[in-house]
Amino acid sequence: MASFKQNQVLEYIRTHPSLSSKEIHEGMEEAMGYSTLKRILSDLQVEQVVLAEGAGKATRYKCGPASQLFFPIDMEQYFKKEIDERDILPGFSQDLIMKVLPTTALFTIEEMKFMWELQERYDRKLKQISASLYQREMERLSIDLSWKSSQIEGNTYTLLETERLLREKQTAEGKTNMEAQMLLNHKKAIDLVLDGAPEIFPINRSKIEKIHSALVFGLGVESGIRTTGVGITGTNYKPPAYEQDVLRALSQVCQIVNRRDNSFEKALILLVLISYIQPFSDGNKRTARIACNASLINDRHCPLSFRTTDSLTFKKAMLLFYEQNNISQMKKIFMEQYEFSVNTYF
Repeated sequence: MASFKQNQVLEYIRTHPSLSSKEIHEGMEEAMGYSTLKRILSDLQVEQVVLAEGAGKATRYKCGPASQLFFPIDMEQYFKKEIDERDILPGFSQDLIMKVLPTTALFTIEEMKFMWELQERYDRKLKQISASLYQREMERLSIDLSWKSSQIEGNTYTLLETERLLREKQTAEGKTNMEAQMLLNHKKAIDLVLDGAPEIFPINRSKIEKIHSALVFGLGVESGIRTTGVGITGTNYKPPAYEQDVLRALSQVCQIVNRRDNSFEKALILLVLISYIQPFSDGNKRTARIACNASLINDRHCPLSFRTTDSLTFKKAMLLFYEQNNISQMKKIFMEQYEFSVNTYF
């Protein structure tokens, strides 16, 4: 995670732009060594969160275009305001897709160290288990993911009821056929990824549509890229309204992902940007979660079940990205769930 001190420095620069390192050091209330400040400024420049102008003693610092992605926001305080009281960005940002994300590192050096340590632990575990045990554990993770991803969308099946449905095809008493179909669709989409993750990458629009089609089968949801505008419950954020804009944005997302070497960044980009663009009339977040996992599986990384993610927290974190282009809370969820999956499965 970004360090507390990094957040302090970023907050100070945001409210006091174009100061020298000495002025920043003198102005910050929290005691911090000057050498520590200089190191943090250097790290934030590498991550393109802070920009330096000038040279030598004339160097001045200001927030870069990527700073909005990571600026620390108190989510509890933010959502105390009702929809119309929140000061949100004016809709879909083309610059975010075209200029900021293609060149911005989404994880700090410390965060990447943490994630690679988890990946090494996962690699060691895989070397010690049999192929049959791997399949059983992947089946368990798939059931957990089907349950949680559906629960985030309002499905009322319990985890035990989901397991019985997916293993024994027994529906739960008092539940709707649509709820059962949603869960079965998740399992089908996950199996699609497990059977052919390498075929999904390099990713393109038609492959994302294939995942979406599996997820919305039999749910009365139109498949294919939407041709009209769409609203999102709980926010005034407006995704691109016209089909050509949706197609252009989705094409750019695929380019960003295909050009990245960092497996974690690719998965996180798919998780947030498919949801942000809303290319389909419904089922966008479900598609994003499966596409995110397809990327991880293709790169031989541990997939995410999201099992311990609070549904409301997930929705709020996504709304924060919609309204402020702030990825910090979704990244936090991503990292926590990666750690959970590595420690829980296989």
